[in-house]
Amino acid sequence: MKVKVRGSNIEGALRTFRKKVTESGVLYTYKEKQYYEKPTSKRKGKLAAAKARERKRQGASSRPDRLF
Repeated sequence: MKVKVRGSNIEGALRTFRKKVTESGVLYTYKEKQYYEKPTSKRKGKLAAAKARERKRQGASSRPDRLF
């Protein structure tokens, strides 16, 4: 990935570089593939995340505004 530095604006170039890296997902794939994770562990993690999301969604809608 290349970013041009115009003048001496290194901070702007660094900001642009970070934005490009974030949008492309390069850092995410690097972190994901840094260690091997067994397929069953991946499935269990996805299932646990889905359950947590659903629990959070259900809890927000069923809770009363105030107790007293």
